[in-house]
Amino acid sequence: MEQYVIKGGNPLVGEVVIGGAKNAALAILAAAIMTDETVVIDNLPDVRDINVMLQAIQGIGAMVERVDRHTVKINGSHIKDVNIEYDYIKKIRASYYLLGALLGKYKKACVALPGGCNIGSRPIDQHIKGFKALGAEVSIEHGQIATEAEELVGNHIYLDVVSVGATINIIMVAALAKGNTIIENAAKEPHVVDIANFLNSMGANIKGAGTDVIRIKGVERLHKTEYSIIPDQIEAGTFMFAAAATKGDVTVKNVIPKHLEATTAKLLEIGCEIEEYDDAVRVVASGPLQHTHVKTLPYPGYPTDMQPQIAVTLGLSEGTSIVTESIFENRFKYVDELARMGGNIKVEGNTAIISGVEKYTGARVSAPDLRAGAALVIAGLAAEGITVVDDIVYIQRGYEAFEEKLRGLGAKIERVNSEEEITKFTLKVS
Repeated sequence: MEQYVIKGGNPLVGEVVIGGAKNAALAILAAAIMTDETVVIDNLPDVRDINVMLQAIQGIGAMVERVDRHTVKINGSHIKDVNIEYDYIKKIRASYYLLGALLGKYKKACVALPGGCNIGSRPIDQHIKGFKALGAEVSIEHGQIATEAEELVGNHIYLDVVSVGATINIIMVAALAKGNTIIENAAKEPHVVDIANFLNSMGANIKGAGTDVIRIKGVERLHKTEYSIIPDQIEAGTFMFAAAATKGDVTVKNVIPKHLEATTAKLLEIGCEIEEYDDAVRVVASGPLQHTHVKTLPYPGYPTDMQPQIAVTLGLSEGTSIVTESIFENRFKYVDELARMGGNIKVEGNTAIISGVEKYTGARVSAPDLRAGAALVIAGLAAEGITVVDDIVYIQRGYEAFEEKLRGLGAKIERVNSEEEITKFTLKVS
């Protein structure tokens, strides 16, 4: 099993280039099979989740050609199967986007119930509600969701809770349904806007993405397109908090600053200096960090995927901070790991009470999920001494060349897979 070994205590300084948004890319790859013509997608992040999704698409007969590390051509004209194998799906949550894509195009789909990070229940009842409203029958048997429709017809759908996945799935089905669909209480996340823009570039008629009311006029077919995925706001935010926690000075490039406003606001509150450019944000942490309160909310609120990163940073801030998690109930699994490094966090229900400490000290910790794993790496970068992070397979699901990018900012971090390599690294840096 691979691990990261980190010698902490170095401020991160320099520039880092952010890749394409994983969460947008997963939905866009699924939607790419909705036409029989060839689709070219670039600014694709080269991470595990994306590669699994491409394998799943290839597995049902689509043509997938890697043009280069960040560009892919997809042609869905030879899809012969609307059943997605369990082996692919258990690895990633976003496999459910193939339900919407296949149902929209072929009027039927069968996908195993998905996996991904265990950060709490992510029910698919709103997806099912949307599919049924558009005329599909849905059944769950033998661990699979099967859905089929004689005809898909537009409808007025009100989502009971704001759900990014359900919003995207309903958009995909409605894009090829007859007539008009209105989705109310829709998710407003940047990747919802990106999938709508992508489908529109293929000939769909979707208006209002980014607001809580999305209107879709169904079209008969979609056509080829070339499309570039938006930058990853969560990867960007992770490097921004790494700069803050290590008392660094980092310019995060290839970003859309508007997407980072909730993160930027919190960094300003805790005492960082922020400079915004057209497509870059600079974070400077020269003075002591201050405490603050944060509550995760759907976009444009503070993102749940940035919660562990801010908690780790607040653990090094003066005073007492409160972090409230309102999206996923299992999002505090990193707290016990952080305690091994000297963190002082008490969790009560969905709230973490964080008493700032002067420093973290290196320890052996384990990544419980994708974002918490990245947060523990941040803790290791800020800590005194050597930190080993186990189970980094989670981190590789969503961060491309993570250790290389950190080394480019002056971090002492290596990916290793044996105790011998850990010892070698420790001797080298001490």
